[in-house]
Amino acid sequence: MPLSFAEPSAALERVLPEPLLRHGPLDLSWWQWIAIPLAALLAVLLGKLAGYLSRRVLARVVVRTATHWDDALVERLAAPLTAVWALAAAYVLKLPLGLSEAAHGRVDGALRIAAVVVFFWAGVRAIDLGFQVLAATPRARALGLELGLVPMLRKASKIGVVGMAVIAVLTDLGYPVASLLAGLGIGGLALALAAQKTVENLFGSVSISVDRPFQVGDFVRIEGDLMGTVETLGLRSTRVRTLDRTLVTVPNGKLADQRIETFAARDRCRLFCTLGLVYDTSAEQLRAVLAGVEQVLRGHPRIWPEGISVRFVALAASSLDVEVAAWFQTADWNEFQGIRQEVLLAFMEVVEQAGTSFAFPTQTVHLAR
Repeated sequence: MPLSFAEPSAALERVLPEPLLRHGPLDLSWWQWIAIPLAALLAVLLGKLAGYLSRRVLARVVVRTATHWDDALVERLAAPLTAVWALAAAYVLKLPLGLSEAAHGRVDGALRIAAVVVFFWAGVRAIDLGFQVLAATPRARALGLELGLVPMLRKASKIGVVGMAVIAVLTDLGYPVASLLAGLGIGGLALALAAQKTVENLFGSVSISVDRPFQVGDFVRIEGDLMGTVETLGLRSTRVRTLDRTLVTVPNGKLADQRIETFAARDRCRLFCTLGLVYDTSAEQLRAVLAGVEQVLRGHPRIWPEGISVRFVALAASSLDVEVAAWFQTADWNEFQGIRQEVLLAFMEVVEQAGTSFAFPTQTVHLAR
């Protein structure tokens, strides 16, 4: 003979005092109103116990694998797994309560909605872990995706999962989701027309993340006079910390169309200067200066030897111009400033040792009788 879950409630009603058998709100007896929260508390306790045991079993299984993401997944899904067991226990514990058909339907509906929420909650946690693992891969770090594209895709994926959860809950509650989505589609078209700049900035952020003209932390010069360090790259705008320590916000749609120069991508720093010698300098002294300057450059430990150029280039209005160009193997601007100072002082010593001096703008006036 099949088990009837109405029998425990009928047997319980025979021994309960008469006041507890009276009907209360929602066509439920007062003893049922007392039993429902007790059953819910018992379901939570059973869910925690079952969740703990199942996590122990899963941990023993995933610890044998060579990867670490599955261990992290078990840890991330601990709370949703406990909630699933608690919902299952609540479904079983509600049966002996002898609920009316209307109350039974309400409880089943609440459990279904809770199950949908728990399912998408687990999905959000899994997506978060998936993008975290993706950002930690060597390929993503090499391309700089962990600072730009991956966070944006993670946010968009979470928003999509939450949207599907809302639709699923509304469907279970009986709302006409199809007509609602149709209305949202028409309203979305009007909203898209009104939010062209926002959409433009969104696609601009995607374009910047894919093309990667710069990364967070890079020192950049943006078309015009904006120079600074990129602090954040968001969905709508990019924030740049200037040399004056002010924060400038540039819309991504506008930024994607501008010329961007990043100093972090360079592998060498260039020294370029012009040494102007007085016209009293002889050819022999000039040759000594040229040889001495080149010797200073080639003797520096950080010089890039293939890019040295020391040339006498012009008989200028008030000086003999020597053009000096060289590359130093450093990407640190502060270090380059120290190297440049050291090298320029050495150039001064070369000019002094050659017996000449630097010129300054002069003008000679001849008076005719």
